[in-house]
Parts: sequence; structure tokens; C-alpha cells
Amino acid sequence: MSTLLIVIIAVVVLVVVIGLLMSVANNRKRNRQIGRAQVEAKRDDVSHHREQAQQAESEAAQAEERAKRAAAEAELNERKASEREEELER
Repeated sequence: MSTLLIVIIAVVVLVVVIGLLMSVANNRKRNRQIGRAQVEAKRDDVSHHREQAQQAESEAAQAEERAKRAAAEAELNERKASEREEELER
């Protein structure tokens, strides 16, 4: 009877140890997967911010070009106004 009890205790201990090892392995695997997902999310975030920065730079360049054109048009209109004014004075 005591031999049977020792065998049962040994089997129970072995099952518990195997269960704990599997639990630890699953936790490590889950943590690695979460870590990979976090890294990927951070990379996506970096990519998103870079795209926004490029878009903002592009919009700024377009606005600068529009401002230059508007300034050139204003200068042209001012010259035309001055020429017309001179014609009126003659």
C-alpha cells in the first residue's frame, strides 16, 4: 500500500511540474508575441508620423509657391497700375 501511495504522489508531483513548465512556456510565448506586436505597432506609428511630416512639408512647399506667385502677380499689377497712371499724367 505504501508503495502505491508513493507512486501516486510521484505521478501527481510529475503532473504538477509538467503543468507548471507548460504554463511558463506559454507565458513566455505570449510575452514574445505581445512584444512583437508592440514593436510592429511602434514601427507603424513611426511610418505614420513620417508620412504626416512629408505631407506637411509638401503642403508648405505648395503654399510657399502660391505665395511667390501671388507676390509676383501683385508686383505685376502694381507695375501695370503705375504704367496706367503715367499714361494718364501724360
